[in-house]
Amino acid sequence: MTTPPEAQAAAERELCGLVNGLAARIADHVRKRAVHLGLTAAQATALREMTGPMTMRELAERMSCEPSNATFVVDKLEKRGLVERRPHPTDRRARHLVLTPEGTGVRARLLELLAEDSPLAGLGPGGQRALQELLEKTVARPT
Repeated sequence: MTTPPEAQAAAERELCGLVNGLAARIADHVRKRAVHLGLTAAQATALREMTGPMTMRELAERMSCEPSNATFVVDKLEKRGLVERRPHPTDRRARHLVLTPEGTGVRARLLELLAEDSPLAGLGPGGQRALQELLEKTVARPT
């Protein structure tokens, strides 16, 4: 049995509303935790996403923003001594962003703070894995 187009559209609107609500809760959670470290939400997001050396473009993609916005955020993190720009090992035109030892410590503390009362904690590990699988399928699907 197929779902009528109107019902399908209504279900998709409701689902999009739930996803947007979750995204807003997560953003609020990041903002509230970042302030404990003297960071903005964007700076906290950048540190969270810096899992290893990467280019500005890679960081911008992970942050879902334009490279110019990521540059502004990294400039602030660099002034605080949390991030360094180093020569890229294979592309002389690019720079690698690397956490400093202090940046590594701040990132570790940030991850601890973000784990406290996470909006996803109520799902438990199994629910989180299931949600991750569904979101990965959705994100991987061509538009």
